[in-house]
Amino acid sequence: MNSKSIVKEITPLTQSDCFTIFSRVKKEFNFPLHFHDEYELNLILNAKGAKRIVGDSIETIDDVELVLIGSNLTHAWFTHQCSSDEITEVTIQWHKDLFDEKFLRRNQLSFIRKMFERSLRGISFPRETIMAVYPRIVALNQQSGFDSVMELVSILHDLSTSRNMLTLSDTGFNNEQGINYNSRRLDKAFEYINNNYFKPITLKDISKLVNMTDVSFSRFIKKRTGNTFIDSLNEIRLGHASRMLIDTTHSVAEISYNCGFNNISNFNRLFKRKKNCTPKEFRENFSGTRVFI
Repeated sequence: MNSKSIVKEITPLTQSDCFTIFSRVKKEFNFPLHFHDEYELNLILNAKGAKRIVGDSIETIDDVELVLIGSNLTHAWFTHQCSSDEITEVTIQWHKDLFDEKFLRRNQLSFIRKMFERSLRGISFPRETIMAVYPRIVALNQQSGFDSVMELVSILHDLSTSRNMLTLSDTGFNNEQGINYNSRRLDKAFEYINNNYFKPITLKDISKLVNMTDVSFSRFIKKRTGNTFIDSLNEIRLGHASRMLIDTTHSVAEISYNCGFNNISNFNRLFKRKKNCTPKEFRENFSGTRVFI
């Protein structure tokens, strides 16, 4: 097994700062899997073939990468198959309370608020969005004081209106930080599934819980989340399974049954389709202990 520690990072950001930005050109990635309280926007160029881990998402990246990491979400990049000598990385970090809840509730901030909620699972932005904003991200280093803060807010707003942003990690992996769909019915449904994922759960059970017919709730969840009921249920269960693969020594079969999958081959198939690796390979990527520095 590869031993990779999961590190609680204390970032260089002080309480007097709004944000910090640092950029570097390097030949390899060498920071371990880690998490921190702060939000982080990471721009990476010339690192095709590197491996990115965000929450329970593991992917090989292309030559242009921009990812928004929410508070306390495990993440890291690894050199993997990248052979570039000029990996460029620009990292911006800001306090999770820089934009407080009341501020984000204002109409003009609604897109940023929704993006921040999604970033608790990690967001990857499409190439066209990256090409539009990356000169501004790089130029932030040349600005100072008030102007730089206003430019950061402007960049975040432009990112928040981007089409085709991709949410990386499954719900259930960081289940204490759910996404708000502005729907009491969905909140109630997802809270129930997160608390009972290890039990048999049917569409009928959830529809009854939220006082809707099966057909109506089926349409409702698809319209609000883009997922069918079964897809949503499996995603939450896979998130909990991923967390157990990291945090426990239970066998893959035990974890499969403990997460409500009563057929291990079905669990393995769904896991591989969603994560592009087997549960065993996933565990090997994350093996190690938590360290606080």
